[in-house]
Amino acid sequence: MVGRNLLSHASAKDWDILYPSSKQLDLMDGPAVAAYISKHKPDIVVHAAGRVGGIKANMADPVAFLDQNLMLGRNVILGARNAGVKHLLNLGSTCIYPHDVPNPLKEEMILTGQLEPTNEGYALAKLVALRLCMYIRQEDPSFVYKTLIPCNLYGMYDKFDPNGSHLIPAIIRKVYEAEKAGHDTIEIWGDGTARREFMYAGDLVDAIYKAANSIETIPDLMNVGVGSDHSVNDYYAAVAGIVGWNGTFVHDLSKPVGMKQKLCDTGRQTAWGWQPETSLAVGISKTYKHFLEMT
Repeated sequence: MVGRNLLSHASAKDWDILYPSSKQLDLMDGPAVAAYISKHKPDIVVHAAGRVGGIKANMADPVAFLDQNLMLGRNVILGARNAGVKHLLNLGSTCIYPHDVPNPLKEEMILTGQLEPTNEGYALAKLVALRLCMYIRQEDPSFVYKTLIPCNLYGMYDKFDPNGSHLIPAIIRKVYEAEKAGHDTIEIWGDGTARREFMYAGDLVDAIYKAANSIETIPDLMNVGVGSDHSVNDYYAAVAGIVGWNGTFVHDLSKPVGMKQKLCDTGRQTAWGWQPETSLAVGISKTYKHFLEMT
């Protein structure tokens, strides 16, 4: 999702972007990745690849979420370092924050406590990539390898399968199908009071291009988010309003909900001089329109 938004962004015209497909370059193949980067020697690498999904997907396949993301991060980051690429932007995730630290989540809280069990494998892989970037820079400061830590994302080119997608695209699919089938109820896992921060993917891409043009100006670690959150119930209600579904939500209290809150501290981002521009209503409307075009 992030990669395709990078390519469709207005700033893409200012760059000569290499974006091999998985068929052209398997990022799980370390020697192949190293050879590709060594051949092309880009000015900057943006590591946006990953196996991602919501709670259900993470719990169902923790081995793959750990192993694949670990290999992706290692191959891309070390491939860039060994090829002499001096600039790299690594995309992390707020899943790397400990389960029981207070919100908002500040960058200095990383590795100060236990991870959320429902996505621990993914988080561990992202932590390794983050640390690898810091160690490379520590060994040789001429390698400017930095990590942006986005909050939860949604938007164009998202996955809309409730079995493997994140919250907002899953809600869009569920509400759309309920409206189409004439269903009066939709099930929500838990009581719906867990709070999440979601940012439109196009806004993250704005930050990535700004960072790519001025990578020396950002901290080694920086949250990228909207600085406010909503409950799961709020997100369901917002999507229902845009889709036009008027049914009732029911809660399955036996299902896991993950962390009760996951809200970024955006102090470093604000000091850097950037804020996202897309409101939740506008972002969901654009995403729903894209979903309809794909359906």
